[in-house]
Amino acid sequence: MKKELINIPPIILKWSDWVSWGDLIIDARGEDGVKVPNHEPGVYEVRYKNSEERLTIGKASDLRMRIKQGLVKGKAKHSSGSKIRTNEDVSRLVVRWAITNRPAAVEEELHRRYRIKFGELPKYTEHT
Repeated sequence: MKKELINIPPIILKWSDWVSWGDLIIDARGEDGVKVPNHEPGVYEVRYKNSEERLTIGKASDLRMRIKQGLVKGKAKHSSGSKIRTNEDVSRLVVRWAITNRPAAVEEELHRRYRIKFGELPKYTEHT
């Protein structure tokens, strides 16, 4: 059996500010709209404004499409978006994101850290 050591370099995330769910619904071309990076890969999290627990932690090949069109508006398929829109008070939710060229690795690490802190994955996250 041959062994191989793989060293994974650190990944530094620059998180956006937490943005209210309602502000993400507004067209970003207007004064009050929030621009989510377009055609950029990354990760995102959703939580209630005054809570540390996340409702979902996910990855995206295109943050804008995944967050605005899938998660928030439901115009694109999203694994937890419809459940959150149906079961949660979205007026109290906030979302943040970070660009990374390694979203799968970052999502896996965020899930691992979340499990350590809370004993399970976020409510609407089914798997890593």
